[in-house]
Amino acid sequence: MQNDKPHTAIDESKWATEYLANERTFLAWIRTSVAVVSLGFVLARFSVWLRELAIQRAPQVPVHRAGISLPIGVAMMTFGGLLSVLAAWRYHVVNRDIERGKVRADRGLVILVTIMMALLSGAMIAFALLTAGQP
Repeated sequence: MQNDKPHTAIDESKWATEYLANERTFLAWIRTSVAVVSLGFVLARFSVWLRELAIQRAPQVPVHRAGISLPIGVAMMTFGGLLSVLAAWRYHVVNRDIERGKVRADRGLVILVTIMMALLSGAMIAFALLTAGQP
């Protein structure tokens, strides 16, 4: 981190409040991570479910289409796992800054997570549009 970023001084009497707020933020990151991983898993398994359904309804028709739900689902699960690692890293950084008596915002991390969510959202929208007319 650069030293020229603005810091906000923390009075030592407020450290407990700051530690607890940091922990709540960490847990919010983890909840979000679990939600993204879960949605990714459901999406990844969606193509398998569709294939099984097609085989049950018309066993004589070969099913070859793998679809894009698996790669998008795996990307979401990977991103969810990455979010938990980023959460732990950010929790550690903020705790260290609290102990130093100064904290700062991490705009780069906010931008990174926003870009990743926008890309995954775009992939989900493309998936929805590409599969909208399929039985």
